[in-house]
Amino acid sequence: MDYLHPKLDDAAIARMSSLALAHVGDAVYEILVRTHLACGGSQTAKNLHSQTITLVRASAQAKAIEHILPDLTEEEETVSRHGRNAKPKTVPKSATVAEYAHATALEALFGWLYLKQRYDRINELFGRIAETF
Repeated sequence: MDYLHPKLDDAAIARMSSLALAHVGDAVYEILVRTHLACGGSQTAKNLHSQTITLVRASAQAKAIEHILPDLTEEEETVSRHGRNAKPKTVPKSATVAEYAHATALEALFGWLYLKQRYDRINELFGRIAETF
């Protein structure tokens, strides 16, 4: 199996829970943020880490999904809505329940896009988000 570019059919992806999609999407989104920051110029490792934490926290992800929501297709909107409505067992102390729900929506969307191999769309949506950094 190619773990960097998994090839799952639509049925396999559809069987995944929204929280499973968010689990994958969390990593995808973080690598996008880390790459964006690292390629943006030379910074100290401490500064890169600090900025990454700021941009991947639930409150920032909640703002990000709100920013791109008007640009989502109907299918993408459905995936993000299912992510938002998922019921995680815990919510971090640093986030409200609403922020965490919206962050999960963003992560589910990016996980779904990644597993669907829609890399151009990931770059398009992340580019819109990165404009706000």
